[in-house]
Amino acid sequence: MRAMLDACVLYPTVMREVLMGCAAAGLFEPRWSDRILEEWARAAAKLGPGEEVVARGEVAALVAAWPGATVPVAHGLAERLWLPDPNDIHVLASAIGGSCDLIVTMNAKDFPRDILAEEGLMRVDPDGFLLGLREGDPEKVDRVIDGVVATATRLSGESWDARRLMKKARLNRLGKAHGR
Repeated sequence: MRAMLDACVLYPTVMREVLMGCAAAGLFEPRWSDRILEEWARAAAKLGPGEEVVARGEVAALVAAWPGATVPVAHGLAERLWLPDPNDIHVLASAIGGSCDLIVTMNAKDFPRDILAEEGLMRVDPDGFLLGLREGDPEKVDRVIDGVVATATRLSGESWDARRLMKKARLNRLGKAHGR
């Protein structure tokens, strides 16, 4: 299964780490575009000086780890597409160009299911997507979550449990299902 990851699910660190951990475990193939990665870096810049530099480093590391995940948008494809927010058409065009099965986004209102269905795509929120992956292979997903929690604890110096960290990352249902 190929999933186009919107900038809004790549930018929060914990959410991205869980998603990419599941991809590394072979549960799905991630896809994104250069423009999606640029949106991530520009969003980070709003947090203050130096944050964009950090984000660009994270983007570079992601691209290096997943060299086949960046998809180009076919010339002219975006012009034939429509979404409620024209600024999101590039995500849809990238998903089509990347032969994706779905778009993982928190932005439900700007990706109507009927429009996506016309292109053979589905939209899913990251919590629902990861919960579905966990239902298919709970051991792999739980190992990913445990690893992300361990890393967050080590890096922050704060003791985290999975449920609390997943809730902070807006992955409430996943945290409850994990239960530790």
